[in-house]
Amino acid sequence: MVIVAIIQARVGSTRLPKKVLAEIEGKPMLLHIIDRVKQAKRIDKIIIATTELKKDKKIIKIAKESGVEYFRGSENDVLDRYYQAAKKFSANTIVRITGDCPVVDPQLIDKTVDFFLKNNYDHVSTAYPKATFPDGLDIWVFSFQALERAWKEAVLPSEREHVTSYMWKHRELFKIATFQNDEDLSNMRWTVDEQIDLKFIRAIYKRLYKPGKLFLMKDILNLLNKEPKLAKINQSISRDEGYKKSLKENEKSK
Repeated sequence: MVIVAIIQARVGSTRLPKKVLAEIEGKPMLLHIIDRVKQAKRIDKIIIATTELKKDKKIIKIAKESGVEYFRGSENDVLDRYYQAAKKFSANTIVRITGDCPVVDPQLIDKTVDFFLKNNYDHVSTAYPKATFPDGLDIWVFSFQALERAWKEAVLPSEREHVTSYMWKHRELFKIATFQNDEDLSNMRWTVDEQIDLKFIRAIYKRLYKPGKLFLMKDILNLLNKEPKLAKINQSISRDEGYKKSLKENEKSK
């Protein structure tokens, strides 16, 4: 059983270009994500899945400097990028992490993987179909077999761009579950898609980050309880705007 975390990252984000390279406490955001995923005990290998575009050579440089593997594939067909990366590195179980989640929690990664394996699921997520964790702690765990089937059958642009959407849209084909939190915190926004998101994350890191010391979801919650004004920085943005945008591309493809 080889459990591989695949972190998708590219420089050409439409809403906030170069966000994965944005500096947070002296380090690019992507490097923070890699460092946090390295703390997950259930992960055997980390792969940075980026594009073949020249501008994404900066992503490769970070991967090499951090000592993790990388794969270059399609810019828009992210499902194909994941499939080819998982196939190349012989992954049995894939943990999908996106490059806009700089506070991804390694303990939550481990718990989600254990939940997935214990129950023999095809696909488990902290975000779908019912999110209970803050936006930005999104984790997807799925089998290579489920990924391969989605890769072969998914047609819509949204299904190719958003790696697991075909899986959770077809529950008749896949054994699917959501790993849920004890308390619904889905109204909280800890991801980075806009400039004000980056402002929020920088404020969190400024208060909690110390080299060599890991802060977790509980630490952020404690901070926000003490300084509730921080959560107001980016609360005007709705969840899953990127996915909603890709659904419009489905209509154009018809």
